[in-house]
Amino acid sequence: MPIALALLAMLLELCFGYPERLFRAIGHPVSWIGRLIGTLDRSLNRATAGPNVRRIAGALVLLVLLALVAAIALVVQHELLRLRFGFLLLALLTGSLIAQRSLHRSVTDVAEALDKGGLDSGRAAVAHIVGRDPGSLDAAGVARAAIESLAENFSDAVVGPVVWLVIGGLPGIALYKAINTADSMIGHRTPRHEAFGWAAARLDDLVNLPASRLSALLLIAAAALIRNASASAAWRAVRHDAPHHRSPNAGYPEAAMAGALELSLAGPRVYNGLRVDDALMGDGRTDATAADIRRALALFRRADALLIAILAAASVLLIVPI
Repeated sequence: MPIALALLAMLLELCFGYPERLFRAIGHPVSWIGRLIGTLDRSLNRATAGPNVRRIAGALVLLVLLALVAAIALVVQHELLRLRFGFLLLALLTGSLIAQRSLHRSVTDVAEALDKGGLDSGRAAVAHIVGRDPGSLDAAGVARAAIESLAENFSDAVVGPVVWLVIGGLPGIALYKAINTADSMIGHRTPRHEAFGWAAARLDDLVNLPASRLSALLLIAAAALIRNASASAAWRAVRHDAPHHRSPNAGYPEAAMAGALELSLAGPRVYNGLRVDDALMGDGRTDATAADIRRALALFRRADALLIAILAAASVLLIVPI
């Protein structure tokens, strides 16, 4: 059931996404989780407490969050599967936690903004998908930032949710998104969150480990199937560069994307006015353009199709006796 559910969820999300009207009316499951995390952060992350107390408080917040999300997801899955069309409803719900369509749209917007509106428009568009200071980016920096975001979010927003959906159904994908959201909100190395968000950041590193490696393999395989991409260079970049990324996971899809497109990604960046030094992924060009963003999108589409094909093949093998 989980493999077929993941396949149907991906196809439904790819076709329909999450309706904007529904988002305006009731929000999104991730936004509900985010509001809860924000409330707990404001209530329990006290600036007057010492680092050890804040680390314990953050771990307790994470435990409460995950227990609540798991309980709700288990009940919802059980009740939906009792309905006549419950499997379809469950696929629609789990599909809302996968972001193929919205990720593609957001990155496409950056390419279109650079082409039509120039640097200022590109900076405004890329600010929606990256946390770095857009004002510090030139046109090539905007393009690289969009490609890096596409690679990292292919793992975090597509492959990761699918992996945990296959492992644990709705509870699995809901817990993954809760951990991912907690990390994005409180898992920062800032004075406020370095101790409080420690548990969220470490757990996020752990749950993203399988998806980051699988994402890299999918991108390498996709590079072998399209023109103007190099699977061998992608493989070399993953082997040589990914382990040197400051993130234990993000370097794998970023290195695969960089090598496939013969670009250099990552490297030094500016967040909230602070320069963060990081290793370069890939040894190609740094002067990326909107055309390179579109090449990256083509690679993303092919890798996404490969993931869908794997799920479809696994579903058939489980249904049809050999």
